[in-house]
Amino acid sequence: MQKLNFPTYSFRFKNSENKVSIFDVVRKKFVILQPEEWVRQHCVQYLIEVKNYPLSLINVEKELTINDLKKRYDIVIFNSDGSIHLIVECKAPNIDIKQNTFDQIARYNLALNATYLMVTNGINHYYCSMDFEAERYQFLKDIPDYK
Repeated sequence: MQKLNFPTYSFRFKNSENKVSIFDVVRKKFVILQPEEWVRQHCVQYLIEVKNYPLSLINVEKELTINDLKKRYDIVIFNSDGSIHLIVECKAPNIDIKQNTFDQIARYNLALNATYLMVTNGINHYYCSMDFEAERYQFLKDIPDYK
């Protein structure tokens, strides 16, 4: 897998039936290693090791329903009260992040009401904070560390 714009992390890998899997510390299981999964696993480690978010507040690859359509978010970080602090949308490194990616995470946020949004393809990272009253997001240099 290609080098990403994240710190270097140690991962557990497994080979089975000619497929490589990576261990997901959130789901506590091995998952097939695809380019988007490589980005997701780096992002999870970044959130835990650099931003100090507790593993217990992180959720990965869960289904949500938006306008009767079933969607899956990549990463969500909860506040201790159960509200959503951050949504992360991960793309494979070869996928350019364009307006449609921001539209996708904004649609997810209509249902989830996160304070912060992050979009990454492992190479480029974009961070936003939500202004719910003005119904728009503001770009940030980074997301806040866990307090």
